[in-house]
Amino acid sequence: MAGSLPFRVQPRILYNPNALSPWYMSVMQNVMNVTVLSIILVGAAVIREREHGTIEHLLVMPVRASQIAFAKILANGFVILVAAMLSLVVVVHLLMGVPIAGSLLLFGFALFLYLFSATSLGMWMATMTSSMPQFGMFAVPVYVTLYMLSGAATPLESMPGLVQTVATALPSTQFVILAKAVLYRDADVRIVLPQLAIIAAWGAFFMTLAISRFRQMLARQG
Repeated sequence: MAGSLPFRVQPRILYNPNALSPWYMSVMQNVMNVTVLSIILVGAAVIREREHGTIEHLLVMPVRASQIAFAKILANGFVILVAAMLSLVVVVHLLMGVPIAGSLLLFGFALFLYLFSATSLGMWMATMTSSMPQFGMFAVPVYVTLYMLSGAATPLESMPGLVQTVATALPSTQFVILAKAVLYRDADVRIVLPQLAIIAAWGAFFMTLAISRFRQMLARQG
């Protein structure tokens, strides 16, 4: 039956013509590792200080709650930013031989915005829990949900319509879309501007929640 058809289907895979799994999975794994590290590191920093009693030291310093929150987010975010960029360049590109088509500077800027969003989410989650085990129970389903709906493991097109609508609103999904566009297709800032705007909006939202809850936590500690 197939031989009698007047045409023959010949699929062509753009940007990965040999369908090499490491070309895709290595970049996506690096992207999603940023999410889990952002949530866990910032959350652990807040909870450990509260458990060990060092949070009281911050209360006697002439700083505001927002400054303390920003310091924790920026410090942990900077470490993750450096580690992620080194992993992308050294491990993924140089050691594994995965080509990077786009601008690393643009990707680094997008990663900075995404880290601001993810670390703010981690701080907000930490202020809603009282111990590390409780935070871990909270963080795991949140990360799994972000990962499964991001498009890094399963294409968005294969998800049900309603799930696609919800998934595309998440910052992790927008960052995966941006990473594919920049690193695989050499997209410039004009193409990924919508993704940058959505990620920045989520970052502002999570930061507002985190600072509000952090102030309440410091007030209870005081």
